[in-house]
Amino acid sequence: MIALRQVSLQRGTQSLLEGADLTLHAGHKAGIVGPNGAGKSSLFKLLLGELAPDRGEVEMSGGQRIAHMAQEVEALDRAIVDYVLDGDRELRETEAALAAAREAHHAHREAELHGAIEALDGYSAPARASQLLVGLGFTQADLARPLSDFSGGWRMRVNLARTLFMPSDVLLLDEPTNHLDLDALLWLEQWLVRYPGTLLLISHDRDFLDAVCDHIAHFDRQMLVLYRGNYSTFERTRAEKLALQQAEAAKQQARREEIESFVARFRAKATKARQAQSRLKMLERMGDIAVAHADSPFHFTIPASDKTSHPLLVLDEARLGYRDAAGNETVQLNDVKLTLLPGQRIGLLGPNGAGKSTLIKSLTGELALLAGRRVPGEHLAIGYFAQHQLEGLDLASTPFMHVQRLSPTAADLDIRKFLGGFGFQGDDAFGEVGRFSGGEKARLALALVAWQKPNLLLLDEPTNHLDLEMREALTEALAAFEGTVIIVSHDRHLLRATVDEFWRVADHRVEPFDGDLEDYRTWLKARLEGERREARAEKGERQAEGAAPREDRRATRRAAAELREKLRPLKKQRDRAEQAMERVQAELAVVEEGLGDAELYTDAARKEELTATLARQGELKSRLDVLEAEWLAAEEALEAAELRSEL
Repeated sequence: MIALRQVSLQRGTQSLLEGADLTLHAGHKAGIVGPNGAGKSSLFKLLLGELAPDRGEVEMSGGQRIAHMAQEVEALDRAIVDYVLDGDRELRETEAALAAAREAHHAHREAELHGAIEALDGYSAPARASQLLVGLGFTQADLARPLSDFSGGWRMRVNLARTLFMPSDVLLLDEPTNHLDLDALLWLEQWLVRYPGTLLLISHDRDFLDAVCDHIAHFDRQMLVLYRGNYSTFERTRAEKLALQQAEAAKQQARREEIESFVARFRAKATKARQAQSRLKMLERMGDIAVAHADSPFHFTIPASDKTSHPLLVLDEARLGYRDAAGNETVQLNDVKLTLLPGQRIGLLGPNGAGKSTLIKSLTGELALLAGRRVPGEHLAIGYFAQHQLEGLDLASTPFMHVQRLSPTAADLDIRKFLGGFGFQGDDAFGEVGRFSGGEKARLALALVAWQKPNLLLLDEPTNHLDLEMREALTEALAAFEGTVIIVSHDRHLLRATVDEFWRVADHRVEPFDGDLEDYRTWLKARLEGERREARAEKGERQAEGAAPREDRRATRRAAAELREKLRPLKKQRDRAEQAMERVQAELAVVEEGLGDAELYTDAARKEELTATLARQGELKSRLDVLEAEWLAAEEALEAAELRSEL
């Protein structure tokens, strides 16, 4: 158990917590949410013992092993798989002791240490470490490369793998998805769903929080408020609480009217395409979402250029990639033929490294084509956001000066009002950029893109470093944007709410993807299974070419028995989830049959019954989602275990 009792915490002149209470039980998966600077990372430091509360107590059950992801990673000349293995200190110490005993010829001590390594599951450790790295996007060939070979974002992935590898009862993760693409994020999501310990997760990805968390701890005016359920449940519950506060009523109604105008606009456009229908449903939900974010400090629009071209931009028989100083080409995409028209809203999907960012850079003109033609329209005005642009900000300058340089004749009041929508209110507009956090820099970079009135927005992972409130504001602004949008993002909520079509970037091709994000998840799984079948086939061919060894039948039977023993817990977990799903589905059917009674809605005396029945329906649907995720995780784990036994 983890408990904060009447905890007060102050950092500098800022009070983060005042008499806060929070209790989390073993096995809870809690998302920690709140505005940037509210104290989320400080909460982790309290639990790690790096900070002491000014008042109150922090209690944790004794003997709990805590794994925490460090935010800085040294560029070590050590193979990344070894760096991950180093995360299990007890195993490494036991291995070192075994090497010393072997060198000293202490046979009895060796035997003891072999037993200790077996107890630590040490003999499977290299395979487990490799599996984590591959799941997070590394190839088998990468595993022996030193950490210093990789960029900062990839080092953070290695660091995440090391954290997941650490034996732990409590796992603290602070923005683990910031440096992940969609494929790696989906893998991490399933891994965390299966994690048996207590999880505290700081994230600004609402879909990720929905999939992983069963509780939400919200920093609310220096208090910690714990909500049962995932992030969507938290949002609905908080919206209901806010709706009861009369002071917020007018503001909430205004936000609803804004969202309803978005829905009306896109209802006419949503025809038969599944992704358009999916987006329409998301926009309809945004009316409720807006209430929960009515007190957000971020409200802005992205104005489009007054002029446009038809088409805006064309790539014709283009070959995309990089050319080194010696003139050698690295081709990522071949025979790219695309035409961008006014009003298109496109999400780019594809495996890591397939060329999504390369395509974006080629569209901007920042990256020259290796072959083919790039034909811009006469009135093309590009707004481009990518993470590396944060590094291009003038650290000695201020947000106000950045905008003023773009438009020297703009009125000071207009600039300050515009920056206020991005959270730079009052004196913040004159703060030194060098002292800004990553989130503040990202907000400024987005503000500079919006100020320039583009008619083509190219966004490469725009939500990294943004908190949930800013993500919602960006989602709403993109929904209202009149120009053309192309987005690469691992934020599924943003994609669902802002794009009408998807393009798949894979196998050196760019082509329309006929489906939504769930279809893409299915495609990814099928692709992975195909790669596994190919690997098995290749292994079979290699074995057929060599001399077949004589099989020891007793050893074969023993191995089969061991495999059945290993698979039994996974099969039990899958079957339990399936049985629980059947029970919940049966109860849900009864509840929904009751909701079909017309009198339940018209009889005033049954109002409380209607409210309770609707609440029960929501609880059961949420429970069913969790059970489906558990069943899927167990099924995938079972398939993976069977595959490992075959290889």
